[in-house]
Amino acid sequence: MQNEMRALAKTAPAPGLEMISAPVPEIRPDDVLIRVNKTGICGTDIHIWNWDDWAAGTVPVPLITGHEFAGEIVELGANVTGLFRGQRVSGEGHLIGTQSRQSRAGKFHLDPGTRGIGVNEQGAFAEYLRLPAFNVVPLPNEIDDEVGAILDPLGNAVHTALSFDLIGEDVLVTGAGPIGIMAAAVARNVGARHVVITDVNADRLALAAEVADVRPVNVAEEDLTQVISDLGMKEGFDIGLEMSGNQIALDQMVESLVMGGRIALLGIPPGKSPVDWSRIVFKAITIKGVYGREIFETWYKMIALLQNGLDVRRVITHRFPAADYRAGFDAMLSGKSGKVVLDWTAG
Repeated sequence: MQNEMRALAKTAPAPGLEMISAPVPEIRPDDVLIRVNKTGICGTDIHIWNWDDWAAGTVPVPLITGHEFAGEIVELGANVTGLFRGQRVSGEGHLIGTQSRQSRAGKFHLDPGTRGIGVNEQGAFAEYLRLPAFNVVPLPNEIDDEVGAILDPLGNAVHTALSFDLIGEDVLVTGAGPIGIMAAAVARNVGARHVVITDVNADRLALAAEVADVRPVNVAEEDLTQVISDLGMKEGFDIGLEMSGNQIALDQMVESLVMGGRIALLGIPPGKSPVDWSRIVFKAITIKGVYGREIFETWYKMIALLQNGLDVRRVITHRFPAADYRAGFDAMLSGKSGKVVLDWTAG
């Protein structure tokens, strides 16, 4: 096997990334080495590309970035069992500890010592990735590498959408980015009655309508109250999935929910935001913060959903060879794309 690989790295504390030659990672006894075939560009990667305040305070330099991937195992550590060379896999990008109360209780996604590949540790924007065998998720034949490369964000969508029972419920999704669109698709797939998704980006609302059986609403042009009436919802939405990180969207969601409504909150607002807590209290609203994926229950559920009819492939709107990564980031930065996938097997 080759000793050097192509990798996309943050090489200086400044905007952009650079394609470099790096050593192929050496695995430890409990690791596997994965040949990466496809990777997805995430919103987190955009923060790192832009080198905003969060990235500057979080990401060590130099660092190979990226955390959404699919590939195949090419080497096994001495202690690894239950996996095999040539096996197609994706993986959980959150590297957990084992000593916290949450981790010892099996709530791995809540471990406070979690570190992220491509954020704190060497990542997946490369031809090879070292990953603890514990984090590996085998891919069934029904899920190809392209969809396998977006399981990480799909997991965010599934974790958020399945926070509450959706069967027969009316659901409002605020934020028509790729994760919001996939969350809306999940809600419809598992039996929600009406699913409405809001945004002010016409391109992404059009994509939402293409990907999922949902009612897109441009809140800059349509009155959400009228939409509620048109759909025959007497009191409003039962459940809200807040994916935008926009305070106005959250306020609108609170006003649009029934008494006793429930909100799953994945969107992260920039800085501190004013919240009308009295309105939330008097409407008896339940709010659940959502982080990452439940390890590994979310992975089990989303793979089962994909095997049984959930189709999110159309949320992938752009595909580029890894060498054309700048075009991939330009597509993401345009605000008009869905998911962008880089192919590491091309060129």
